[in-house]
Amino acid sequence: MNPSCFIRLSPVAGGSRLKSIHVGNSIRNMLVCVIFVCWSASTCVADDWPRFRGPDGSGVAAASESIPATWSPNANLGWKLELPGPGASSPIIVNGKVFVTCYSGYGLTLENPGDMSNLMRHLICTDLKTGEKIWQQDFPAVLPEDPFSGAGVPAHGYASHTPVSDGKHVIAFFGKSGVFAFDMDGNKLWHAEVGTESDPARWGSSSSPIIYNDLVIVTASCESQSIIGLDLATGEVRWRQEAKGLDNMWGTPALVQVDDDRTDLVMCVAKELWGMDPDTGKLRWFAEATGAENSYASVVLDGKRVFAVTSRGGGSIAIDVGGTGDVTQTNTVWTGRDTASFASPVRHNSRLYSVAGGIVTVIDAESGEQLQRMRLKAAQPTGGRFGSLDYPSPIVVGDHLYYLNGSGQMYVFDLSGEQLQQVALNTVSSEQEFFAGTPAVADNRLVMRSAKHLYCVVDKGETVAQDTDKLAKADDPVEDPAAGRGQGGGGRQGGGQRLDPEAMFTQLDRNQDGKITEDELEGNPMAERLKTLDKDDDKAISKEEFMSGITTLFSRPGGGGRGGPGGQGDAQPKPDRPQRPAMIDGK
Repeated sequence: MNPSCFIRLSPVAGGSRLKSIHVGNSIRNMLVCVIFVCWSASTCVADDWPRFRGPDGSGVAAASESIPATWSPNANLGWKLELPGPGASSPIIVNGKVFVTCYSGYGLTLENPGDMSNLMRHLICTDLKTGEKIWQQDFPAVLPEDPFSGAGVPAHGYASHTPVSDGKHVIAFFGKSGVFAFDMDGNKLWHAEVGTESDPARWGSSSSPIIYNDLVIVTASCESQSIIGLDLATGEVRWRQEAKGLDNMWGTPALVQVDDDRTDLVMCVAKELWGMDPDTGKLRWFAEATGAENSYASVVLDGKRVFAVTSRGGGSIAIDVGGTGDVTQTNTVWTGRDTASFASPVRHNSRLYSVAGGIVTVIDAESGEQLQRMRLKAAQPTGGRFGSLDYPSPIVVGDHLYYLNGSGQMYVFDLSGEQLQQVALNTVSSEQEFFAGTPAVADNRLVMRSAKHLYCVVDKGETVAQDTDKLAKADDPVEDPAAGRGQGGGGRQGGGQRLDPEAMFTQLDRNQDGKITEDELEGNPMAERLKTLDKDDDKAISKEEFMSGITTLFSRPGGGGRGGPGGQGDAQPKPDRPQRPAMIDGK
């Protein structure tokens, strides 16, 4: 390029324009055309965080981003904004704006859920630098919704799908209430319905929409056992594929470029991985995965290779994308025994990092070998079926790993050495708040959402002293739950997490006085259910009461059939659908 070239682009409301151009005469016209076409194709900035887990769903921030390793309610906090209600969705950041969804009016407490007719959803737009709310859109719920009871919906509520944006549109998905599209100024563009069914357990859905070219792809697994391609401009259905195999799937799909002419839409479902044509939704290939009955986490990518770490009863797997039909034998690179919970793994260089049950696991991405396990210290419990509701996924910024748990504690690790090394344990709030969304990073700012607030962390040059006793060390021994079960490094049976009542009691008994009191359960989303273990009504749960009742507290009635937690069952019969989406070749 002629060294005298100077190009400057400036976005404006409703589009983009060239602010000033000075180039050598020989290439000026061609260069201007190329720049304008590329800029007009999408107004998202390269460093934006436009969907669940950021660019490509990777959970990795752009190399240019930098955020502090330490903060507190009084240090390196840029701003704090009160939200109209809770939600388990994650914030996204596009063109200097933060978008997040919430709900209100119903289902705020188990003891008094209220009237379902008052359920309202919200989409909030906030200025990234100032925290000032720019606009808010409210949506009455399509009724009836799944009730706020059992172990599913109360854990995450009614705003669990992360919005997505291409810089011109903002798309929000609210399950049975459908998909809503807005422009960047909050003007409603369209609304599309995707079904009003319920998943077998009636836990509600959480898979987030993604954008591919001029399509919004929505995984309506609970609402209609469907994957749907909606026209980005109009909301019209361009394609729809139905499959029973979407039951018990809550992850978000990923787009994998196979070659210049082919991109695959890849998702992990129960027991399998699928690769689909994003232009039609038809299935190109499938592979046996790990045998897990539930698929909570999303896949991560490395070029044409995808990795999945599945839930209890499953394991981990690496698959090369491409091919047709059953590619289990031809495309499987490795399988392993490592399992996840709700959090999706993240890849950095040649390693995968997965967090589940308060343990960080490091996996070699080339071989699947487990390299390191580190138990997190000083974790405050959030409650849930197994004593924890840690929904946020880890992210990578520079050479640091950031992991936010449900209590709002952010564990920060240095990734530059051979061993994972924890360098900080931060908290952004002195209140008891539930954090369910994965943080977002853009413009050297980190944004987190709780059930009450949005928080923005930015480097102000302030430091926060660390209690080194609360930092995990690389040489701390961690028991491998899969050890001694006859599984080799390539085994598929998995070492799922098991209910450990004694460990749960110890975690909940914060002052270690041998009983769990009401103040120790304050802020716990499952507090009211746990209080039912207090059989002598002395306002405290003894260890004996806990041990004798916890194993049945969240059990499924009738031997654990498809009725799901709380015995609500799937009251709405579903049409007879194929197990997998239709194959491209018609088979």
